Amino acid sequence: MIIEPVVKGVVARSAHPYGCQQAIRNQINYVSSAEPIVGGPKKVLVLGASSGFGLASRIALAFGGSNADTIGVSFERGPSEKGVGTAGWYNNIFFREEAEKQGLVGKNFVGDAFSTSMRQQVIDYIKVEFGGKLDLVVYSLATGVRPDPETGEMWRSSIKTIGESVTGPTINIETDTMEPMIIDTATEEEIEATKKVMGGEDWESWIDILSEAGVLADGCKTVAYSYIGPEATYPIYHKGTLGRAKTHLHATGDLLNDKLARIGGEAYVSVCKALVTKASVFIPAFSPYILALFKVMQDKGVHEGCIEQMQRLYSQRLYGPHQHVPVDEKRLIRIDDWELDDDVQRQVSQLMAQITPENFTTVGDYQRYKTDFMQLNGFWLDGVDYQERVNLEALKALTP
Repeated sequence: MIIEPVVKGVVARSAHPYGCQQAIRNQINYVSSAEPIVGGPKKVLVLGASSGFGLASRIALAFGGSNADTIGVSFERGPSEKGVGTAGWYNNIFFREEAEKQGLVGKNFVGDAFSTSMRQQVIDYIKVEFGGKLDLVVYSLATGVRPDPETGEMWRSSIKTIGESVTGPTINIETDTMEPMIIDTATEEEIEATKKVMGGEDWESWIDILSEAGVLADGCKTVAYSYIGPEATYPIYHKGTLGRAKTHLHATGDLLNDKLARIGGEAYVSVCKALVTKASVFIPAFSPYILALFKVMQDKGVHEGCIEQMQRLYSQRLYGPHQHVPVDEKRLIRIDDWELDDDVQRQVSQLMAQITPENFTTVGDYQRYKTDFMQLNGFWLDGVDYQERVNLEALKALTP
């Protein structure tokens, strides 16, 4: 079969396995020649390891100087009669293969990271086959739903405003159009559910369980990822349900930092730049800002994707030359610093004022935006023959 890209709105319904393999190799090539991670961790657990910042973290830590053995946990779907499976399924497979070529462990657990059984599987593996201790836990789970561990009832996140509704343009990648969208106000129940799904509660739960199991090494660090953005995006992000969840996440970082102090450990939240990820494309009215930002940062030569962000985080912030991890007044690591540069934001504001549904493909960097989205799913990468037939049975033989 020849695998074609299928996009519905902002959701990819297909993935190209060998495009995913090429994307993994491209990221490995980047970190292999970038400023290396010095004094980095050797045993790492990545929760949410199959795409975006989680995958980039794993690649940076394995191939960017630290030579870390890694465990990845993710929820992905393999090939079947219904289709070829998800991009993350193949990212897991090809990451593991590349890690093993370098003599590194790249263990994958595919399943529900919220479940008690998955946590126990991970702990058992750490104790029996992974040396018994973790140096770093990366929390990068991105999902719209999370079960209540007590009742099994599903909490569902909502991307809404708080206070009053906001109208703004959003991009439909399927049709290459910019469409108006009204972002409604959230109820108290929706705010609370979004905090439950996207806040820090599950991160804290994982760290507590790993700590109780005795698998956190002395000096173990943990990091989760967040976004704040400029004032231009505050109504839809910082002051909405997402912002409320991130505030909870930031507070959890401080709480975990106190808890880990007894083993000399540390917990941090890293604030990252705006990027195209499988989660960010769902944020209403956010895409015009990203189009303008990409254009300005590309022109200034300071644009970064997930892999560049993560290599910089681990080589210059969490590890590396500093005696202490550099943070802001709220104890947050800021690798959104280039995005929030005053001149960058001034130019972005000027561009955003010019963007319309008629000209957004040329005024902003829509080509980069769409290319990043397609490459998340293994398409539009150089070096891949997309006309070559792919054997579904051969794909089924590949295991994470």
